[in-house]
Amino acid sequence: MTERMAITTSQDASDKAGTYLTFVLAEEEYGLEILKVREIIRIMEITAVPRTPDYVKGIINLRGKVIAVVDLRLKVGMTETERTDQTCIIVVDVGDVEMGIIVDRVSEVLDIAGGDIEDAPSFGAEVNTEFILGMGKAEAKVTILLDISKLLSQSELDAIEVTTQLVGSSESAEPTSNNEAQPAQEESPEELTEKPTKQDTE
Repeated sequence: MTERMAITTSQDASDKAGTYLTFVLAEEEYGLEILKVREIIRIMEITAVPRTPDYVKGIINLRGKVIAVVDLRLKVGMTETERTDQTCIIVVDVGDVEMGIIVDRVSEVLDIAGGDIEDAPSFGAEVNTEFILGMGKAEAKVTILLDISKLLSQSELDAIEVTTQLVGSSESAEPTSNNEAQPAQEESPEELTEKPTKQDTE
């Protein structure tokens, strides 16, 4: 577990109890509140946007809606890795912004009780990990629970929202210029589960 994966929090354990979608980054398991998850799609071609941070990989057209895509590995301080047939994008709601996060693979859905969630040990004030809710213990393993609403700062979310709105307006003005940028129309969580792997969502 890396130093970036530590946090102290004042939130009551009971407030953190719930259902989490779990996924893997660098063989470490993480979880997101299932209520924040919209859908899961296979990795697809992503259009880069100039002058954005390295962890913002670009945008995709998801059934006519333009959304930004963030590489979660880069955002939490890991190195970028080669994508595989298990790499996927989890589409999440972050406040008023809908965006995608790239993960190595999706694992399963877990119900975690408040009593099974502990604060992570602190590695020092210099490590900014406020986006971690705590450490969930379920099925004889530890899952790092993320607060997706704190993954990006408000200024970063505002910048992403402005970028997607501008790109979306541009695509609307030129409806025939993006016919090849529609592969996400055929993607769905159901199709993802058809892949021959036990690491998909339930």
